[in-house]
Amino acid sequence: MQQHLKALLSTIFRTSMVGYCLLVLQGCSSKAEKEKTVTPLVSTVKIDTTSVTTELEFSGMLEGISNIEIRPQAEGYLERIFVDEGAYVRKGQSLFLINDTPYSEKLNQSTASLQTALANREKARIEATRIQKLVDGKVVSDVQLKNAQAELNAANSAVRQAEAAKKSAAISKGFTLIKAPVNGYVGKLPYRVGSLVGHNEPEPLSVVSDINTMYAYFSMSEEAFLQFKQQYPGKTIEEKIKRIPSVRLMLPDNSVYDEQGKVDIVQGQFDKSTGSITFRASFPNAGGLLRSGNTGKIIMSQYNKNVIQIPQSATYELQNKVMAYVVEKNNKLKSVSLKIGQKTALNYIISEGLKPGDILVSKGLERLHEGIQVKVSK
Repeated sequence: MQQHLKALLSTIFRTSMVGYCLLVLQGCSSKAEKEKTVTPLVSTVKIDTTSVTTELEFSGMLEGISNIEIRPQAEGYLERIFVDEGAYVRKGQSLFLINDTPYSEKLNQSTASLQTALANREKARIEATRIQKLVDGKVVSDVQLKNAQAELNAANSAVRQAEAAKKSAAISKGFTLIKAPVNGYVGKLPYRVGSLVGHNEPEPLSVVSDINTMYAYFSMSEEAFLQFKQQYPGKTIEEKIKRIPSVRLMLPDNSVYDEQGKVDIVQGQFDKSTGSITFRASFPNAGGLLRSGNTGKIIMSQYNKNVIQIPQSATYELQNKVMAYVVEKNNKLKSVSLKIGQKTALNYIISEGLKPGDILVSKGLERLHEGIQVKVSK
């Protein structure tokens, strides 16, 4: 009797559980059916063209208007260094002195040789004058006069040769005192007093950088270069460059340099390895804040006319592509791939993928997918 009662209770429990599960499944099914029938409400914008000024950024490298390597033209031991690293020097200021003892001796020798040549020339001139008088008095023949004039000519040549030798020796001695070729800042000093320096040393004695004006070199891709040519009027690249407005320089700490620059030159051809072409902008640097080797970003303003601009928040990424949803006539969503021409902090300028009149979904993209029907917010 007791076992029969247990079996009856077990049967009742199983039947109750099955019923409960059926009710739960029915409720879930009804909820899913109800969710399927809910049409999402989306915010949209109608695509139209507009005009907008954007800023293009290009990584740049800064160099002084001139960076001149100081290399010795005379060989010898470095006797004195008149400047220190980082010092500002003016054109003609003494930088280095190479021991000039050998060059002074050569100059002394050439001076003595010149004095000897001058004495020999004077002796030959006196002899030629004496023979000329004898010939005029018909005491001696013309042959002796011709010999005397030949000796005088040889003496003149010897003087010119000795003068050239002395000048060369003086120039060589002058090379032992090395002076600054331009105004600027002294770079690294790899050699010390007592070092043997000369023509074949791998490193220069130093580098003097004239940084009163700084050159900022930056590269532009082929696509950006084509846009640049279309952006500014002019028949030649030179004429177009003159139309570029002033550019700015963003320093590595994200601060913007006080002075504005001007793009003044572009290279004649593309770099085959990078597919880019190099531009140069000039920035005044009277305060000396910028130095050769600095990096930064060149900021170039560009006016874009009749372009499509959309907020970045109206897009999503799929397999490294920028995508967006547009609402078709039957209120169904279509996913479109976009090609980005330029971008600002918040917006994209679209070059392909959208056209005027398209209805773009602007918000709530995370709960949408292609093909569903939506209700457009007014």
